[in-house]
Amino acid sequence: MKSKNMINVCCLFFLAIFGFIAFFPIYMAVLNSFKTQGEMFTSVLALPNEWTLQNYVDTIQRMDIFRNIWNTVIVTLVGQTGIVICASLAGWRLSRTSGKLSSFIFILFLSSMLIPFNAIMVTLAQVASTLNLADSLIGLGLIYTGLGTSMALFLYHGFVKTVPRELEESARIDGCGEFQIFFKIVFPLLKPITATILILNSLWIWNDFLLPMIMLSNVNNQTLILAINRFFGEFTTDWPRVLSGLIMTSIPVVIFYVLFQKNIVAGIAEGAIK
Repeated sequence: MKSKNMINVCCLFFLAIFGFIAFFPIYMAVLNSFKTQGEMFTSVLALPNEWTLQNYVDTIQRMDIFRNIWNTVIVTLVGQTGIVICASLAGWRLSRTSGKLSSFIFILFLSSMLIPFNAIMVTLAQVASTLNLADSLIGLGLIYTGLGTSMALFLYHGFVKTVPRELEESARIDGCGEFQIFFKIVFPLLKPITATILILNSLWIWNDFLLPMIMLSNVNNQTLILAINRFFGEFTTDWPRVLSGLIMTSIPVVIFYVLFQKNIVAGIAEGAIK
C-alpha cells in the first residue's frame, strides 16, 4: 500500500511539473500582453506597473479583427464541410466494399498522410493558381478539404465497422437508395467520430499560418493568424500587440475545445482500433 501511494505521489509530482512547463508560456503571454514594449523588455517576468487594455484595443483596430474572424470562419466552414462529406462517404464505401481495389485506394489515401506539406507547397500553389483558387477564401477552404480528407477517412473507415450492416440491408429492402441509406441511417450513427474530426480540424485550420500565407495576398482576405503577422517588422517586432492578438485569436478555439474535448479521445479510440 505504501509503495502504491508513493507511486501516486511521484506521478502527481511529475504531472505538476509538466503542467507548469505547459502553462508557463501561456502565463508569460497573458502577462506581457498588458505591458508596453519598453516595460516588457525591462522585466519580462514582473507584473505590469499598470494593467491596461490599450494593447488589445490597438490590436483590434490595426488587425480589423472582425473581418479577420469572418474570413477565418468562412475558410473553416468550407474546409470542414468538404472534409466531413468527402471523408465520411469515402470511408463508408471503402469500409463496406471488399476487394483489392478498395484496399489499394484506402492505402493510397493513408500514404498521402506521410508526405510533408513542405514537399508539396510549391506545386500546390501552382495548381491553385491554375484553378483560380489562389487568393480566395472558398478556394483556401477547398484546399484544406483536400489536405484533411486522408486523416478523416482513416477515422471514418474504422468507425463505420461499428455500424451493423443489418441496418443498411433493411433500408435497401424498404427501397432506400445508397445516398438515403448513408445520410438517413449511417451518418447519424457517426456522430462521435464526426465530432472528433470537427474538433481536430478546427484547431488545425483556425491556427494554421503557412498555407494562408502562401495562398492569400489580398489584405481583405487575411485570416486571424495571418493578420497578426503585420506586427512583425523587418527590424523590430511589436511583441505586446503580437501577444494580445494571439490571445484573442486562441480564445474561441480554446472554448470550442473545452466544450467538446471528451469527443476527441472517445472518437479516436473507437475509430482507430477497429
